[in-house]
Amino acid sequence: MLEKATIARPYASAAFDEAIEEGKLNEWSSMLSLLSVIVSDKNMRGVINNPKLSSGQLHQFIAEICGDKLSKKGNNFTKVLIDAERIGLAAEIFILFEQKRAAAEDIGEVDLISAYALNDAQISAISESISKKLGKRIDINTKVDNDLIGGVIIRAGDSVIDASLRGRLEELNSVFAQ
Repeated sequence: MLEKATIARPYASAAFDEAIEEGKLNEWSSMLSLLSVIVSDKNMRGVINNPKLSSGQLHQFIAEICGDKLSKKGNNFTKVLIDAERIGLAAEIFILFEQKRAAAEDIGEVDLISAYALNDAQISAISESISKKLGKRIDINTKVDNDLIGGVIIRAGDSVIDASLRGRLEELNSVFAQ
């Protein structure tokens, strides 16, 4: 069986191409985010997988939930997903769409894991530093991991900077183990 991302990729590309053509990346991002939230809901998965519900009924149901948050083309896209029995992949489609969007807008995504919550000034300083190093705008996702004891871990693509106390202790332990 094909991986979900492999199946979702052509739909994400089609949505991205349409968003670029319309000049509405933000709107499409919001629509796909909404669809992702809807299909990720446990109760909605039961509705989506209900064999008694026709594709037309499911489309009408989802269209009613979304209301005016779906454009005409977004509504058509939803119908295509439902007819192809791919609506359950909306979360994967959204993730792939956002990756294409970040690449097009030259935005780097960075995960910042710290031992304690950082204030806005600290996050801004780290963002500015990484932005200069990578030569692109940065979106930072912050997370607190109490197991780090102190310091931070920064992940940008394949690069990892481990400036945590836990990481340093593990390094020291491996030196002593030799």
